[in-house]
Amino acid sequence: MHPMVKPALRRGWRDLYTVQFGMTPAHALTLGPLDTATGSFLQLLDGTRGLALLREEGRRMDLPEGHVDRLLTRLAGAGLLDDARGGGEAAAALREKQEVMDRLRPDLAALSLVAREPGEAAGRLAARRRLRVQVRGAGRVGAVVAALLSGAGVGEVDVRDGGCVEPWDVAPGGLPAEAVGERRDAAARRVVRRAAPDRPPRHGHGHGEASGVGEPGHALVILAPRDDTAVHAPDPSGAEELIASGTPHLYAGVVEATGVVGPLVLPGQTGCAECLHRCRTDRDGTWPRLVAQWRSGRPRHVRACDLALATTVAGLAAAHALAFLDGRSPSSAGARWEVSAPGLHWHARPMWPHPHCPCGAAREPVADDTSKEGESRATMAGQRPSSTPCRQADAARLAGTWRAHV
Repeated sequence: MHPMVKPALRRGWRDLYTVQFGMTPAHALTLGPLDTATGSFLQLLDGTRGLALLREEGRRMDLPEGHVDRLLTRLAGAGLLDDARGGGEAAAALREKQEVMDRLRPDLAALSLVAREPGEAAGRLAARRRLRVQVRGAGRVGAVVAALLSGAGVGEVDVRDGGCVEPWDVAPGGLPAEAVGERRDAAARRVVRRAAPDRPPRHGHGHGEASGVGEPGHALVILAPRDDTAVHAPDPSGAEELIASGTPHLYAGVVEATGVVGPLVLPGQTGCAECLHRCRTDRDGTWPRLVAQWRSGRPRHVRACDLALATTVAGLAAAHALAFLDGRSPSSAGARWEVSAPGLHWHARPMWPHPHCPCGAAREPVADDTSKEGESRATMAGQRPSSTPCRQADAARLAGTWRAHV
């Protein structure tokens, strides 16, 4: 192990004996009280020294026996410590690709802020290279989502869509203007390849062999339809094989100046598109009639999907997808995040499993929630720093840590 204090966290001294790591309330921690020697020793935790050399440096600085190990244990327990050579063999192989690592260093730094264990961030980043994700829809949202996932290090991102690229499909970060007239799926896959830090690892199937849609090999399928009706009222039949195969899938899109991210459907655990349809029908008996008219009506040539909102939705959808792929549970699991112009206030609508839906999610235990069905459960704009002052350090402790409210 080659310990280092996470370099992604800005460091500042509150006083002679207390150092703060990080600026934002979500990740800031303060450490103290620290004597002068321990404060100087922190400068050595830069990932260039192993444990044996650090212990030797501690003895040279006249630190008490065992002081270095206790300090490292406390730093690791507080989530402040990383391992410059950790993450396993896959991470070591990734570090050998200097150009690839240079592309992914910001992503690695961001992962280190949410990964608790030393070396965990590098392991997660390397694990992305083995994942397969499919994006269905190559419009202003889907193509950008696919490019973002590829650029973030996901090994294989397949894009499925029909038809040819239209001028209104063009978007920064997505389909380029020179792709107009080409097949959407082929153009989007080319965008994905260009965004990738390096060539994805080979899988068992042949290079030209298309994998089955929604097959269990996909870690995630993202449904980003260009049709606004499919965004507002997802067709349950379009995800039947995903439910049957147990493939997690995430919905995203724009409908009538409203951006939608979610739900992230975990088959058998969270509500699905059929659950959404049944719940809406229970609340409004005319819902099936409206949906039938929307789906059978004359298709509009161009739909309301402005660039700024589409890009915002694509970015948030990619962030939720990466959080799930990295092993966490994003807030879109069992909820739809929505934002509408002109107010642009994000809010979440819970997606309850329906007791009569064949997906079986209603049979799983559901966490208590006091919000009513269809109402907002949380808002992104509602997060505020705590007004409770941070507690004082215990002088008897070697290096007490607590969350700083800044």
